[in-house]
Amino acid sequence: MSKNNHSHRAWIVTVDMGYGHQRASYPLRKFAQGDVITANSYQGIPNKDKSLWVNSRKFYEFISRFKKVPFFGSKAFELFDKLQRIPRFYPRRDLSKSNIQLKQVYKFFEDDWGKHLIDRLSKKKLPLVSPFYVTAMMAEYHNYKGDIYCMLCDADISRTWVPPNPRTSRINYLAPNKRVVERLKLYGVRPEKVYLTGFPLPDENVGNDLKTLKADIGKRLINLDPEKVYISQYKHTLQRHLGRGNLKITSVRPLTITFAVGGAGAQRELGIEILKSLKERVINGEVSMNLIAGTHETVKRYFRSATRELGLSKFLDKSIKIIYQKDKQEYFKAFNRVLRTTDILWTKPSELTFYSALGIPIIMAPPIGSQEMFNRRWLLSIGAGINQEDPRYTNEWLFDWLKSGWLAEAAMQGFMEAPKYGTYNVEKIIFHELEKTKEIKTVLQY
Repeated sequence: MSKNNHSHRAWIVTVDMGYGHQRASYPLRKFAQGDVITANSYQGIPNKDKSLWVNSRKFYEFISRFKKVPFFGSKAFELFDKLQRIPRFYPRRDLSKSNIQLKQVYKFFEDDWGKHLIDRLSKKKLPLVSPFYVTAMMAEYHNYKGDIYCMLCDADISRTWVPPNPRTSRINYLAPNKRVVERLKLYGVRPEKVYLTGFPLPDENVGNDLKTLKADIGKRLINLDPEKVYISQYKHTLQRHLGRGNLKITSVRPLTITFAVGGAGAQRELGIEILKSLKERVINGEVSMNLIAGTHETVKRYFRSATRELGLSKFLDKSIKIIYQKDKQEYFKAFNRVLRTTDILWTKPSELTFYSALGIPIIMAPPIGSQEMFNRRWLLSIGAGINQEDPRYTNEWLFDWLKSGWLAEAAMQGFMEAPKYGTYNVEKIIFHELEKTKEIKTVLQY
């Protein structure tokens, strides 16, 4: 990783809809002009624009929660998910035809949705980077003069992420993996507009030349492989990749599981089901658990109340920590800090799928929506994620997995196979540092 170049400045434009888009923007804040701009709540946003954003966010969060309602919830979510459907990849074919959802978005643009924001940003011609298709398309539609970059946050994407006329579009795409690169081509995006960068990971978890990342994995593996089944077999390989001094053979903490709910607060009950199964191990000091409430105070209260009902009050804020912050930037900071001492991340396959690159094995809760199904498929394909078994019996199957060394292997698969240099690569591309070298591969790292 290169040190931050303070002369580098860009407009980083995100949206407050779930966590994914803002989590992707968080590592880029170091070169944001002023601060990261939230398109649906920036200071001075016209009431008409804000109303459109608020209604779409409310609908998204309502659908995510309503899914749990028997029969009607699943049917409503199915209908919503069809709009975001990702078509099968094979046989390769022309998938550039626009869809109904895009046509609706562009009707709003015709009514000047987003023009106020883009006109304001146009006063200073900087690269504009957004992890959301609507804001990138806004910039192009309202004639932003600088370079426009759209950063993708899933392992595969729907047609909605590409403008109606992709072959003439000025939008550049920053892809998190190779499948998204190929998918964009099927959607009609010109190859020279697509860059394989990887998902941007936080500097505080990666470190210069992966120093922080390697040190954290070296402490984690012994907790994931307490009987040294995997470590003994691959000791020399592990030392070569992590550094001889980083690989620890003595545990420095209890097994630490981090359970994260989604941006809409879905699946909170699952976290307590897991804790209930692991209750005796928590009491015995074998297991610590982080319950991630994010920015949802209702989820925080639920976790705290349910923990007390399990008779674990005295462990709150000790071996059971509830991670909550009102502000999303502060939440991401707290979450990233917790990840450094996390051994297992248990979550639905959201954008956190790409955090497997940090050498943290992911136990996958059921996916919500088409994109998460593809994220799950990608995680399974690289061997860094494992589908959860029945959470009521976590106390049994999880410790069978630990005895086998399987989770240590998953941790290393994530480290080896998932992209680690996303933040570095994005910076190189948007500030045209690729032009300073003849060979792209000497600059871009994966």
